Amino acid sequence: MTEPMLMMPHPAARTRLGDWPLAVKSILGFWLFYALTVVARAFLGSDPWTVIYNRSFTVGCGIVLTFGIYLAVDFLAPAASLRRKAVIAGAASVIAAAILSGLAIWADRFQDKPQDEIHYVSREGYHVTDLGSQTIIDRPNAEPVVITWPRATELAPYEQFRSLADIMVVWLFFFAAWSAFYIAMVAQSEAHGAERRAADAEAAAQVAQVRALRYQINPHFLFNTLNSLSSLVMTNRTDRAEAMLLALSTFFRTSLSLDPGANVTLAEEIDLQRLYLDIEKARFPDRLHVEIDVPQELEQARLPALLLQPIVENAIKYGVSKSRKAVLIRIEARHLDDHRMVVEVSNRLKNGGKEDHPAATHEGTGLGLANVCQRLDARFGSRSSCRFGPMSGGGYKVSLTMPVETNA
Repeated sequence: MTEPMLMMPHPAARTRLGDWPLAVKSILGFWLFYALTVVARAFLGSDPWTVIYNRSFTVGCGIVLTFGIYLAVDFLAPAASLRRKAVIAGAASVIAAAILSGLAIWADRFQDKPQDEIHYVSREGYHVTDLGSQTIIDRPNAEPVVITWPRATELAPYEQFRSLADIMVVWLFFFAAWSAFYIAMVAQSEAHGAERRAADAEAAAQVAQVRALRYQINPHFLFNTLNSLSSLVMTNRTDRAEAMLLALSTFFRTSLSLDPGANVTLAEEIDLQRLYLDIEKARFPDRLHVEIDVPQELEQARLPALLLQPIVENAIKYGVSKSRKAVLIRIEARHLDDHRMVVEVSNRLKNGGKEDHPAATHEGTGLGLANVCQRLDARFGSRSSCRFGPMSGGGYKVSLTMPVETNA
């Protein structure tokens, strides 16, 4: 019986009200700014508390209606395009502005008019005192005229409609401004989320590529090592076979404990190659000679694990095994001026000269060296380079250039 398949949520899926903290902060921020302007304006007059009291009803209703716009966008267009969100937000803003304007006209009957006194002289020379709900006109040699303004609900229906339309235009711009701000923040959040998902996908693909390349190399090395071990056993060189088995077990215990996509220090990588070369020395005790030159300041530089393995293996396969003379395999690291280093692996005749056949890795399939270059590119990208070819004095050299990175 197979186990049920677990379905993972799509990374772009968006839960209902998932961005409510952003909505709450933006709504309260917008209305707080409006309230502060109201308070500042109120204290310019002589009756600020009446103004603040009247406007507090507007602020409370406005906050609720703005939340209504947010809910409309979130529930009617949770995963829609920005254009659809904008259309829904615009329609909701019109409705919210109409409702708030209607509530303002309805509440006018219950609210006191601010008792601010404004004095001015008309062009006709009359002294006018505006008390908010009343206007008093002092005329020379006549009784003053007192005008009491009607409540909004006492106006004719058409005048009420005109008042509602005027107030609605003001609030429509306010709600539209918040909607534009909110949609812009949502779009920015989605863009950042898409960038993070793309980066995560690229990193995952890079790790998968490195693992795949590493798994291609290991069977090649194991096959060659077992083939060498078989040759020693068949020729009754049991002491060398035993030494090779001990070195082989140490090598695999060390290498298999590493994560295929992990990085190791250059010192650790060189130690692994020493183990491998010890294995091959049991097979070629007279023909294989090794020189390693790694400066101390580069020992902690990090590189992909077993990056040098196929290069050293090819140097053995095409340099040592095909030569009847002593061959020198040299591993060298040098520091470059631009915070990079070059690691070189070369093989040539120990006493100089050239073989009748070139000791070159390109005689084989080239899989191991190609994998090295791919792993180097997957790890460091354009900051690295991989060069290889025969040397003018004989032999073959592989040069790997990479940044000097000492952090894990």
